[in-house]
Amino acid sequence: MGMLRAWFLEYFRSLKRPDVEEWADLFLFRPLAFLLVKAIYRTSLTPNQLSVFSMVLGVAAGILLGTGGPAAAVVVVVLLFLSVVVDCADGQLARLKKNGTHMGRVVDGAIDYVVGAAMYLGLGFGFASALDNPVRGWLLVAAAAASNIIHSVVFDYYRNRYLAYVHGVSSAQTDDRNAFRREYVELGRRGGQELRRKFIRLYLAYIAFQMKISRDPMTLGPVEPEIFRKTNRLAMRLWTFLGSSTQAVLLMIALLGGRLLLYYWAMIVVLNGMMFALFLGQSAVDLKVRSLAAEASK
Repeated sequence: MGMLRAWFLEYFRSLKRPDVEEWADLFLFRPLAFLLVKAIYRTSLTPNQLSVFSMVLGVAAGILLGTGGPAAAVVVVVLLFLSVVVDCADGQLARLKKNGTHMGRVVDGAIDYVVGAAMYLGLGFGFASALDNPVRGWLLVAAAAASNIIHSVVFDYYRNRYLAYVHGVSSAQTDDRNAFRREYVELGRRGGQELRRKFIRLYLAYIAFQMKISRDPMTLGPVEPEIFRKTNRLAMRLWTFLGSSTQAVLLMIALLGGRLLLYYWAMIVVLNGMMFALFLGQSAVDLKVRSLAAEASK
C-alpha cells in the first residue's frame, strides 16, 4: 500500500499541473507514460531521445496512413497511440530527473508540428485519393488541420492564462525568449557555433511572431488566485477538450471504426461549435471575475 501511494504521488509530481491537463492525458496517456518513465529511469535515455522516438513513431503512422489503405488502420492507431505516450513521457522524465532544458521544450514543440503534419498529409493522400472527388477530400483535410491549429492556439492561451493567475506560472514562451536571448548574446561574445546561433535567431523570430498574434494572458488585471480558480475551474476543464491528445483519440476511434468522415465532422463542426460556445461562456465568467475582484479590493 505504501509503495502504491508513493508511485501515485510521484506520478502527480511528473505532471505539469493536473487542473489544466486533458482528461485523455490525465487518465490514459500520462499514466502509461509514467510506467515507461519508471522502466527507463535508471538508463541513460534522455528526454530529447524520447522526443525523437515519438517523432519516428508519429511520422511512421502518417506514412502508413497515406500508403497502407484501410487495412493498415489498426497499425496506424497503435503507432499513433505509442507516439502520444512517448511524447508525454519525455516531459515527465525531464520533470522527475529535473534535467529539462529550454532547448528540449523547443525540440518537443517542433516534433509535435512534424507529427501533426505527417498525420494530416497521410489523411490527405490516404483518405482524399480514395474519394470520388479528391478535391473535396483535401478540403476536408485542410479544414480539419486548420481547426486543429486554431484549437491548439486557443487552448494554450486559456491554459497559460489559468496558470498565470492561479499558479503564478509565467509563460514558457517568455522564459524561452529570455533564456535564448542570453544564450544568443553569449554565443556571439564567445564566437563559434554559428549553426546553433542561427537556429536560436530563427526561433526568437518565431516566438516574437507568436507573441504578437496572442494577447497578454493577464488581461483581467490583478485577481486573487482563489477567486480566479473557483470561477474558471469548469471553463478550464472544458477548454481542455480542444487539446491535441483529445483530438488524437477522436482520430484513433474514427480509424478503428472506419468512419473518417465522423472525425472531420467532429473537428470542423462539433469542436468549432464548442469553441465558440466556450468563448461566450468565458465572457460571462470574465465579467464575474472582474466583479468579484472589484468587491475584494474594496
